[in-house]
Amino acid sequence: MSALQPVSGEQRVEVIDALRGVALFGVFLVNICGFCGAGVMATATQLEALPTRAIDQVVEQIVAILFEDKANTLFAFLFGLGFYLQMQRAEAREVDFAPTYRRRLTVLLCFGVAHILFLWTWEILHLYALLGFALLATRRLSSRALLITGVALTLFDWRIPQEFVHYYGLDNWHGLGSVYSDAAVFERQAVAASGDYVRIVTVMARFTFIDYVLTGALFAWLLYAFGRFAMGAWVGRHGWLQDSARYHVGFKRTMLVCLPLGLALTLSQRALFAAVESGDLSIAFPNTLLTAIHALAVPTLAAGYACAIVVAMNTGVGRRVFRTFAFGGRMALTNYVAQSFVYGFVLFGVGPGLALAGKIGTAVAATIAIVGYALQLLISRWWLARYRFGPLEWLWRGLTYRRWPPLRRDALTSTQ
Repeated sequence: MSALQPVSGEQRVEVIDALRGVALFGVFLVNICGFCGAGVMATATQLEALPTRAIDQVVEQIVAILFEDKANTLFAFLFGLGFYLQMQRAEAREVDFAPTYRRRLTVLLCFGVAHILFLWTWEILHLYALLGFALLATRRLSSRALLITGVALTLFDWRIPQEFVHYYGLDNWHGLGSVYSDAAVFERQAVAASGDYVRIVTVMARFTFIDYVLTGALFAWLLYAFGRFAMGAWVGRHGWLQDSARYHVGFKRTMLVCLPLGLALTLSQRALFAAVESGDLSIAFPNTLLTAIHALAVPTLAAGYACAIVVAMNTGVGRRVFRTFAFGGRMALTNYVAQSFVYGFVLFGVGPGLALAGKIGTAVAATIAIVGYALQLLISRWWLARYRFGPLEWLWRGLTYRRWPPLRRDALTSTQ
């Protein structure tokens, strides 16, 4: 019984799975809207000419205010929390979990590298694997040190290196600026429409290298996400989410502070940005101020969301609503990778792909995300009624533990 083994359904914490499922929807929504946006797979002129432009602008504001950076903040927080709980369970069994844990992270890193090279430019699995190693190395930190580290890095904005590049006029260094130009976008669109998978991989790899590596965004994302990992580990140490009903009052009080404060900060930042852009307001170091407000608003609003969902999960109606998301959260790896195929199908012309890059706006992209994730939830519920793990979750566990756990539920029952 002391041997390390995959977590069974009975050992899972439903509220954490529900939070992960909600965060995964937000990641899906932000990713597809961002990838369809100006400078990536469409030009500003193309988007302005779309017949849906009026509604697109409204949806863009909604996505930016309510989901942008908040979804990935919650997703990273939950990964940190999940990794910490795995370590905690292993230590409770008094076994040497470090080798198995490193193997688990190595498998995830391999998944992530393959994912970013062959499927999805903005993928985060490789980051989370690397940060898992960092979390393992810092697991002996005191709760106070973990909190200070988490708060400090949570307030770090991943855009800072890019702003540094722009401020010092380094945009054209090794083509940093040209990768976002209309010419570069048209090139990506042409390659996407061609359906030539090898060319698509090559062009997108160059985009990733310039946009992600040369700008310093990779290092910035490591710092940005590790702050959220550390906060997840810190919360995990206190057991608040594992026994959320016991701390219902605390979650409710935090929700009542963080939700309005986070929304107010977000709206203030957007209003200030609009005033500066229009020339109605002139202030010293506007980018610094806007970045600071955004960095504070994001974790505050994300914390408000998390607390609101936890509070709802401890009520009858809220539990029925949000437990549906738990099915998606239990298959987070499979669903996250599956979303990459949706991006590819919509934007590229490989096989039956639609090659709609530059032809759809935010409203259509958001609709695809909503409908697509609703289908993922239905499929996840159907799958988990028959199988213990999602397909990629099962593969991950098998490679980690060097044995294949029973996949079908009836197979597990027959062996007991």
